[in-house]
Amino acid sequence: MATLALNETQLQLVKMFSFAKTKEATEKLKKVLVAYYAKEIDKEMDALWKAGKMTAAKNEKIAHTHLRTPYKK
Repeated sequence: MATLALNETQLQLVKMFSFAKTKEATEKLKKVLVAYYAKEIDKEMDALWKAGKMTAAKNEKIAHTHLRTPYKK
């Protein structure tokens, strides 16, 4: 069985979450992380739009693309 090593970011997150002693503290930490990554995504999307790599047509196509895995019946 192969062992799985955590990378530096994962180790830091484990350390940070170890300080969260209550459910509320864990939720606050999760909200901070979600807000950070949402901001990063916004910056990346803005860069794509400014570079012309993202357009309204591409956005519309993505909005109507079915990406879910089909269920087997």
